[in-house]
Parts: sequence; structure tokens; C-alpha cells
Amino acid sequence: MQPTTSQLVFNPTPVAFAVGVAFVVAVAGLAFMAWRRSGWRPIMGWLELLRVIIAVGIAITLLQPEWMETFKPETRPVLAVLADVSGSMSTKDVIRGQEAIAREELVKPLIDEKLWAKLKERMDVVIEPFSSSQTPASEGTDIHAALLGVLEKQPNLQSVVLISDGDWNMGQPPSQAATRLRMREVPVFAVPVGAETRLPDVELSSFDVPTFAVAGKPLRIPFVIDSSLPRDEVVVLEMKSTSGEIITKEVTLPAMSRYQDSIAWKPEKPGEVKLTLTIPKTPNERYPENNTQEAPLSVRKEQLKVLVIESFPRWEYRYLRNALERDPGVEVNCLLLHPGLGKVGAGRGYLDKFPKDEELTKFDVIFLGDVGVQKGQLTTEQCAALQKLVRDQAGGLVFMPGFHGFQSTLQETPLADLLPVIWDAAQPRGWGSSAPGKFALTEAGMRSLLTKLEDTDEASARVWSTLPGFQWYAPALRAKAGSEVLATHGSESNQYGRLPLIVTKTYGAGKILFMGTDGAWRWRKGVEDKYHYRFWGQVVRWMAYQRNMSSGDKMRLFYSPDRPRTGDVLTLNANVMSLTGEPLREGAVIAQIEAPSGKVSSLRLLPAGEEAWGLFNGTFTPSEPGDHRVMLSCAEAGSSLETKISIQGTSREKRGQPARIDVLKEIAQFTKGAVLDASKPESIVDAIAAIPEAAFQERRLPLWAHPAWAGLLVVLLGVFWVGRKAAGAF
Repeated sequence: MQPTTSQLVFNPTPVAFAVGVAFVVAVAGLAFMAWRRSGWRPIMGWLELLRVIIAVGIAITLLQPEWMETFKPETRPVLAVLADVSGSMSTKDVIRGQEAIAREELVKPLIDEKLWAKLKERMDVVIEPFSSSQTPASEGTDIHAALLGVLEKQPNLQSVVLISDGDWNMGQPPSQAATRLRMREVPVFAVPVGAETRLPDVELSSFDVPTFAVAGKPLRIPFVIDSSLPRDEVVVLEMKSTSGEIITKEVTLPAMSRYQDSIAWKPEKPGEVKLTLTIPKTPNERYPENNTQEAPLSVRKEQLKVLVIESFPRWEYRYLRNALERDPGVEVNCLLLHPGLGKVGAGRGYLDKFPKDEELTKFDVIFLGDVGVQKGQLTTEQCAALQKLVRDQAGGLVFMPGFHGFQSTLQETPLADLLPVIWDAAQPRGWGSSAPGKFALTEAGMRSLLTKLEDTDEASARVWSTLPGFQWYAPALRAKAGSEVLATHGSESNQYGRLPLIVTKTYGAGKILFMGTDGAWRWRKGVEDKYHYRFWGQVVRWMAYQRNMSSGDKMRLFYSPDRPRTGDVLTLNANVMSLTGEPLREGAVIAQIEAPSGKVSSLRLLPAGEEAWGLFNGTFTPSEPGDHRVMLSCAEAGSSLETKISIQGTSREKRGQPARIDVLKEIAQFTKGAVLDASKPESIVDAIAAIPEAAFQERRLPLWAHPAWAGLLVVLLGVFWVGRKAAGAF
């Protein structure tokens, strides 16, 4: 490559220049005096002239001389035009005249080759669409990847025109890519597309259908609706099942707010159904496409196994046993210990001793009444077995203390970690009063399906406020961290606040419920079994839900979250029994997962821990929506299990959302670019044309630091020294 220009340049500082001049003048003066003392001998004159030349060379070195060559770039600069083609660009919020058009329509003139024709004389124009790396690509926006990608692909990148609504939802923050562009001195000219305010819209954002339901049992399905309508709107929701049933519900959607509720349905027959919830289009709504969601549901014939362990046959025990026995979906067994009598209770459904490990694993829920660790009651080993049932087998455990205070002895056993409340050691037998106490639902309790005694939250709250009171409550000081308090004492409190009465928590794979009174049987007053049966029925099914997702002879599979979406980390848990019926501690548990596309992934589930009681788990991240076929097998168990897991698709691209112009402004500001108007294409081209042309490339050779220059000065000094010796000057 031939240089365009070549020249010698100096880079002096004022101090260096002054020192150099003073040095040359001083040396010249000394040289003149030395020549005069020599009697004007010619040879001495030449030597002193050489001295001055050396001084001038040293002074020139202080001025930092460089040989500079300039070259015209052989490659042309590149302008990259990045156009957003993600799903959100179909939002119709760009006003043109009297009509609203889609954002993508406004982008079309900006990516026309003819628009950029006049810039092609001085630069190469590259037009690239972008969205995301997921499938389909249009269901995501990754601005960071788009900016970084064009920076890596175009080494001569001069500037970028970014046309987007700024609604990024994947990848790293765009500011990180903007930093890289700033370091390369590449400005980004942002062209925002879309309105900054949300369109009037109604979106069904959540429809939480459970994995399975029980035939003949009411099912409550929560849903969430987001409304950006300017006023309240009354709509009639419609839920259809593939079995032909249609359920409707009238709701009032609050303006510019979120509405949460549930819809009730009672499946009659077992089988596989699909439920579809639809919101009718409102007059001012722009996007009815997001008004519908559907999800599969498995309706089963239920048979839950429940064990009730109690010391004495108090009223709470009697009515609880009756309620569970009359429930057609529950098989109940009782262990009535009768401490002091030397023998346990007998009769239909009664056990004569505490179940062995392999028998205990068959129970879904355990009710632990006024029972502790002492002679004639439980042992520490039996408490450890209950702990493992909850932790490893996804069982449920209900603490139901009584006025004998036997449960206070559980504090020194493995069950202490499961108890969701802090026990008052100074009052182990609890508190009684002549005036009946009342329950007070917490905010979590009002929302919980566990405490819902009527179909609506308001009606349920009224029922709780009118339930017959209790005259004894447990010595619970406060709830432990990680627990959820559903109900407190209506009037009693301590330094921690209201006394907790109904508390839930998760432990390992299972669930815990603490019932801090023994007066639930009184709820039958005036209404018979309505609320008493409903509450305990909901408790049993809530605690056994996860455990009964999928089960076979020797294996049981449950997973979390129970309604997974694409991109969620899905934890698969398997309870596996050995050929002898005992929980398997070690073995090869393999899950073959077949996606809707036919792609098969193999996942080995590992033991949950050294003390794991037949529990194996592993994680899987689904990327495709739809039904995934799971085949679970274990050679040591000699059994296999096949089931389906429905994965809901998550739409990252929200149509109707406002444009995030602040994101684009930040990118432009950070890279020293500008924000341009999308409705004026010519002004965008003019702004790019105003960018100065790329400067000529320079190549500088620092002569002052070159070895040849230093060598020349040394040689001249040597000649000067030798010459003086030869002339007889010392």
C-alpha cells in the first residue's frame, strides 16, 4: 500500500524546546571559546563544529521527531441497518392520518434499498432483520445479540441504525453491547417505533389448570386478567371442555388494573379433557388474540389413603374420622393409642400397631393428633419414619395438638423441623377460655384455595367470621420462617403479633399443615357437615395433590412446578420401591422425555441424599410447548411408568404493550448517537450522511527512539573524542 503523503513531524513540548535551544546555544558558546583558545587552528575548528552538530542532534531528540505516512483506507466503511421483526412489531399503535397501523408497516420504508442509495457511494449499507435465537425467532427480542453480532461480523463498522420498539425480553441488557460499540467509537442512531402508552386491551395472562382433578369433586381453577381499558368493563367469561360442558361467569374488570379470581367446575367422568377459557372481545379492545387460553386436564377416579394417629378419642378425632370415612375418595385408617391401657383401639379401619416403612409409604396424608414421644405413644424411630415420608415421599402431615400437650415432646425428635410454629415451652398444654375464640383469616388465607368454604373470596370470608368459636388453642408463639399463616386468633396476641392457628409450609417434597385448635368439629352447628367436611376434604386433596400426579405399582412421579412453562426449570421427583417393597436407596432411575417434535432426551435421576427414602430427582428445561411423553424406568425396581407432562408455551412477545423508547434513548446516548424520527426517512439518511468520512490512516516511525539514531549520535561522539586526542587536546 503506497502512502498518500510522507513528512517529518516534531512533537515538542514548550519545556523540551526551551531546554534544547538553551543546550545548543551553550554548547556553541563553549565551542567558540575552545576554538579561540587553540589559536584558531583549523582542525580544532572542525572538531568544535562536530561538537555543535552533536548538540543539535541531542536537541532534536528532545523534540521527538517522527516520520509520518498517511494512507487512504482501501476498505469502505459499513452502515448497518438493524430492523426489529419480533412479534411485538405487529402491534397497531402507530397513528397515520385517522388510521392506526402496525409498527412493522412503519418500518418497511426504512428498510427499502432505494432509501439508502445515495449513501452507497461512500459506504456499504447492510440491512439485517433481528429478533431472537429461540424457536420461533419472532417470539423474542434480543437487542444485545443483534448489536454484538453486527459488531463482530463487520470489522469496518462505522455506524448503526437501530429500528425497534425497544421491548427486549431475551439475552443480556442492551447497554452491555452499547459499551462495546462505544469502545469502538461506533455511534448508534436509534429509531423508535410505537406509542409510549399501552393500547386498550384485555389479556388473559394466567389460567392455572391443575395436572389432574377428581371425578365428582368440585374444581376451582384460578385465572388472572390484565386490563388496560380506560373504564370498568362487565364481561361474561366462558370455559369450555372437550366433553361438551360450558361454564360461564360474569365478572367486572377494573380499569387499568389486574383482576384475579377462580372459576368452578365439577367434572363428572374420568378421562382426558381440554379446558378453554375465553374472554369476549370488549368494544374498545384492539387485540382479542390474547383473550383465550387452553390447558389439558386429567380427570381421575380418586382413592387417597389417610392415616389418623391419636392418643384419646376426643371430639375432634371422632368427627374427623367420620368426615374422612364418608368421603368416597378417601380410604382412612386409624391408630388410636390409648396410652395407659396397654392396647390400641380396634375396629373397622383400625391398625393394631404403627405401620412398617414399606406400609407407611402407601399413605398420602398423616393426621398426627395429641400424640408425643413417650411410653405407649410414638418412638423416635417412628418420628423419623414420618419425617422421611414427608421429605422423600411427598406425603402430607397435619399437626393437630390437644390439651394434653403431648406434641410438646416432639421438639427433641426429627419432627421438630417439620412443625411450622415456635412452641411455648412454658405452656405446653395450650390455653383455654370460657369465651369462644374466633378465626381471623390473613391476606394469604383469603386467597388460599385451602380455606375457601364458599365459591367466592367475599362469601368465604363471611363464613369464617361466623363460624362457631373454639375454647382451646395451642401454645404457638409465632410461625417459623418460610411458613405461611392462613388464619390467626381473632383477639389474642403476643409480642410477635396475632397468635397463628392455621399454618402451612413445605418440607422436602411434602407439605405440612398446623391446626392450632381442636374445635373444627363445632363448625357443624346449624349447617351439619357442610363446612367441616369441605375443609378437611380440601386439606387432604391439597396435601396429596403432588404425590398423586403419576403413579404405578413400584414407582411414583411428581414434578415442580406442577404447571410448567417453556423455559422453566422442571424438577422431576420419583419415588421408587425395590422388588421387596421397601424404598429404594440406590439404583439407575432413567427418564426418557419425548418432546412434541419427536426429540428424545435422556435424564438420569439421582438419589436426593444419603438418607433419601426412595426419592430420586433431576432437572429438565423444556423448550417446546405441548405434551411431553415421559417414560420412567428402573431395573432395580423391575418396573416402569409412563405419563405425560403438559408444557404451556410462554409468549415473551406481548402485543399491545407500549414501546420502550427509554431503552433506545439510553443506547443512543451511550454510543454518542442520536434518536431519530421514524416518520421522516429522509432525515434519517441525512443524519447518517452528515457523519464525517473516515480519517486517513497514519503510520508514524519515531526517529528519536530508533536504534539507528542513537547509534549515529554515539558514533559522532566517538569521532569527536578520537579527533580531540589526535589533535592533542585533552
